[in-house]
Amino acid sequence: MELKGIHHVTAVTARIRENRRFYTEVLGLRLVKRSVNQDDVSAYHLFYADAIGTPGTDLTFFDWDLPRERRGTRSITRTGLRVRGEAALRWWEGWLRSRGVATQGIAEWDGRLALFFEDPEGQRLALVDDGGQGDPPVPWDRSPVPREYQIRGLGPVLLSVPDLVPTDRILTQVLNMRQVRSYPHPESPRHTVFVYEMGPGGPQAELHVAVQPDLPGARLGAGGVHHVALRTPDDEYDRWAQRLRLLGIPNSGKVDRFWFRSLYFREPNGILFEIATDGPGFTVDEDPATLGERLVLPPFLEPYRASIEANLKPLDTVPEE
Repeated sequence: MELKGIHHVTAVTARIRENRRFYTEVLGLRLVKRSVNQDDVSAYHLFYADAIGTPGTDLTFFDWDLPRERRGTRSITRTGLRVRGEAALRWWEGWLRSRGVATQGIAEWDGRLALFFEDPEGQRLALVDDGGQGDPPVPWDRSPVPREYQIRGLGPVLLSVPDLVPTDRILTQVLNMRQVRSYPHPESPRHTVFVYEMGPGGPQAELHVAVQPDLPGARLGAGGVHHVALRTPDDEYDRWAQRLRLLGIPNSGKVDRFWFRSLYFREPNGILFEIATDGPGFTVDEDPATLGERLVLPPFLEPYRASIEANLKPLDTVPEE
């Protein structure tokens, strides 16, 4: 039983309309699902991805009115966004600069060229040359980013923990990942980062774990990451649920999100993981041509649509300055 790679990363925004503009108009992703947090229906849950929401391309956001994240360990600290080739990174460097986004310049990250930057709320991101690895994305024809430079998917994802041992145990003995190498942290060389692969390996299937015992614990907030989800084939979902139960890993039990099925658990250092199925996908209830254009609710929330919509702020209007 083997995980296939990263499924999605879910983060937090306190400025949902500006968030939508940045991820669609600057990063060129498509808003493929406009919904609500199923556990907190007062908040939007927006999904940005390739043209059809291919698993492994989703960067999603909860709309929570929180102060900025307090950075530290026991957290997910940077999300990789894959592009192909140095020419793509050069294009992105100029594009981001033209949109007022500061970057740290193109540099090496674990042997790959990367461009580190942050979104307007301090969400830490990196564009990474994936060398053409990973499932091919479906380009979005209405993206402001040329097809050849569009974001191809997620990965790698960088985590910070104070103690590697308990996290390593979960990754290798529970999730069947492989520790394959280590390198100095690119922004803090005194700290070591350990690389774990799943499935076929490659940047779309890597978690990078930085050991940083001297940092304070992080506090979730705007600009922070809520959880990382890992891909499982649909037919192995039940086996993963059984495996977590048999190994005594406290978890959510089976959760049907309608567009995929999920299992949630925290590893001992406090980072939230999700195991998510590839199917049925975002086109199960919307025409691919109009994904993300209206509020979509899973069937169990549909009877409450009127009250849910009444409590959501308009997403398509520009807020007053």
